[in-house]
Amino acid sequence: MADTTSTTGGFDAVDVIRTKRDGGRLSDAAIDWVIDAYTRGTVADEQMSALAMAILLNGMDRAEIARWTAAMVASGERLDFSDLRRDGRPLPTVDKHSTGGVGDKITLPLGPLVAAFGVAVPQLSGRGLGHTGGTLDKLEAIPGWRAGMSNDALRAQLRDVGAVVAAAGSGLAPADAKLYALRDVTGTVEAIPLIASSIMSKKIAEGTGALVLDVKVGSGAFMKTVDDARELARTMVDLGADAGTRTVALLTDMDTPLGLTAGNALEVAEAVEVLAGGGPSDVVELTLALAREMLDAAGLPDADPAAALADGRAMDVWRRMIAGQGGDPDAPLPVAAETDTVLAPATGVLTGLDALAVGVAAWRLGAGRARKEDPVQAGAGVTLHAKPGDRVTAGQPLLTLHTDTPDAFGRAREALADAVAIEAGDGPTSGDREPGLDRSIVLERVARP
Repeated sequence: MADTTSTTGGFDAVDVIRTKRDGGRLSDAAIDWVIDAYTRGTVADEQMSALAMAILLNGMDRAEIARWTAAMVASGERLDFSDLRRDGRPLPTVDKHSTGGVGDKITLPLGPLVAAFGVAVPQLSGRGLGHTGGTLDKLEAIPGWRAGMSNDALRAQLRDVGAVVAAAGSGLAPADAKLYALRDVTGTVEAIPLIASSIMSKKIAEGTGALVLDVKVGSGAFMKTVDDARELARTMVDLGADAGTRTVALLTDMDTPLGLTAGNALEVAEAVEVLAGGGPSDVVELTLALAREMLDAAGLPDADPAAALADGRAMDVWRRMIAGQGGDPDAPLPVAAETDTVLAPATGVLTGLDALAVGVAAWRLGAGRARKEDPVQAGAGVTLHAKPGDRVTAGQPLLTLHTDTPDAFGRAREALADAVAIEAGDGPTSGDREPGLDRSIVLERVARP
């Protein structure tokens, strides 16, 4: 085993841990050393675990977080799209990142929508873990579609199509990949400095000119309160600014699942509905809100993304994006072998449908994974037949569960046991809305003054 207590470079791991354990701040040199040494394996996992816990408990100031993020970026390669041209004109680049939620298929229609205005949208995404779905898992439900792309192929598709969703290469911020896996098993995922640096190191290394963040808040999000979500958003916006990447964040509601589906192929079908000019109102609202921010960041504040959904431009880019990565946009999507229906227990107004419970149910049905190496079922998930604010009738279908493994229905129903809240009583016809429960999906906007 390597001698991790040596004074290589004038530092040793124990002294760095003690500094943060005792509430001190880490110097730039100490941060650079510990990230590099951990990436190379000369700081052991148990030592980085102790440091991560000390950061969780004692925090970091802005300068520390900025340096930590810069050190993560420096651990690997950095892409550069500044020379992208189309018809001799430079292509502005802008990306979007979501902190993860249930039914969050927004990336799928959003990239093609923004690209329809001559903006390059490089979206390097990941797979799902736990109750939050992964963008790559959703797209891999499309027959033939592939997530892996070389840097040259990625650049070519950005130049020719304008939108790409691909797996982040192992060369981008490798220190983050190693630390993320460690945080997941040491109870330090919730540390805001580490969340912020994890997200922003990858996005800064990606080389996009501007970034729009969708910071989820609520039961189905990692940030349960608006205060925590706001702190995370402000931290990331500052990190982007420090790195020269124009960054803005929207805080968005994740108490209820987005749209009417949670699952891979199910969400692809819903995203295509949005691209065709339809789809659930909350998915459309958030897609347009994020598109407006991205277009503004790309220097197109007067662009009208709603028009590009209505006239088919965004759908055209979607089809070219999917085909460019080997997928067949016309192929039927996978369908689960078995379904089970959850019925409304009472008549009245649906006042709550817990996002976390729905996400866990979809996960247990096979739409998600407990470990990164686990397979997922393309057709598994949950379809919602009502959202909070809808009036429902006892015995009507409320949720449909989809899976290839019917033994999973029992555990999925257990997850949903307390998910539904209905204010009982005789009301108008099923399907009518209760206006008092309608609210905007966007809660706040966070940007540099």
